Amino acid sequence: MDSGESVIEAAGVRRSYGGGSGGGFEAVRGVSFEVARGELFALLGTNGAGKTSTVELLEGLARPSGGMVRVLGRDPYAERARVRPRIGVMLQEGGFPAELTVGETARMWAGCVNGARPVDEALAMVGLAARRGVRTKQLSGGERRRLDLGLALLGRPEVLFLDEPTTGLDAEGRRDTWELVRELRADGTTVLLTTHYLEEAEALADRLAIMRDGRIVATGTPAEVAGGRPARIAFGLPDGWSPGDLPVKWREEYGYEEQEGRVVLHTDRMQERLTALLRWAADNDVRLERLDAREASLEEAFLAIVDGGVRS
Repeated sequence: MDSGESVIEAAGVRRSYGGGSGGGFEAVRGVSFEVARGELFALLGTNGAGKTSTVELLEGLARPSGGMVRVLGRDPYAERARVRPRIGVMLQEGGFPAELTVGETARMWAGCVNGARPVDEALAMVGLAARRGVRTKQLSGGERRRLDLGLALLGRPEVLFLDEPTTGLDAEGRRDTWELVRELRADGTTVLLTTHYLEEAEALADRLAIMRDGRIVATGTPAEVAGGRPARIAFGLPDGWSPGDLPVKWREEYGYEEQEGRVVLHTDRMQERLTALLRWAADNDVRLERLDAREASLEEAFLAIVDGGVRS
């Protein structure tokens, strides 16, 4: 990845719908970020956070109400004819002619793309080679998503926009798609991904941003965003013991709560706290039940940010 070259840029981007005296609804409110060549950047948020509205501006499907967007150094809306041949777009839901076969649909799409890769190659990349002769109306939801991806790859894109790419896929299909995306990134493709699957973002993204109410409220690597939340140590106590038997200073210094019959400590110094807990258990001959110690997950950070108004 050449971190010195940004191929996707958004600066103070705004997007409004409607108008009139009320000014309409502002779905994107001053969003700024950059994506370097060869990087995979994930844009996260709940429904209505503004992810798709932002990505559509980058894809050149609409003009921003304010601010600036650039893809490969150009305005994707005003210079669409120069940008579009160099990008691939996988929308949340594609529309296919119901009576055409998978192969016919891909050939039709390839006819609109300069320097298209062979149709059979594109279909094989997404695991649809054996379904080439099947009408698109007979495809499952997951197969339709894979066809969407295959069509987005026909033009050998330098920049690939993936909007919820694995929705409707089973676990195997999701893992296969992840592996394909990793291969594309390894070959130098820049990827902008939106997803509701936090595990997907954690597995694939070099960096990510979390949106809430049309704004970016957290950004960084998955580890950096998750690291903004405390680690968690949970354990059960045997019969005859209660949380009140724990050292008084733990409640004062650590703070803990009870959840589903277990004591839960939240801490920014997990190793130190876990060592103290194990030493206390050994000194008092207490067997800790269902002991679980883990760093904060991206899911925990995400939920805290979008539900609790946390900004990081």
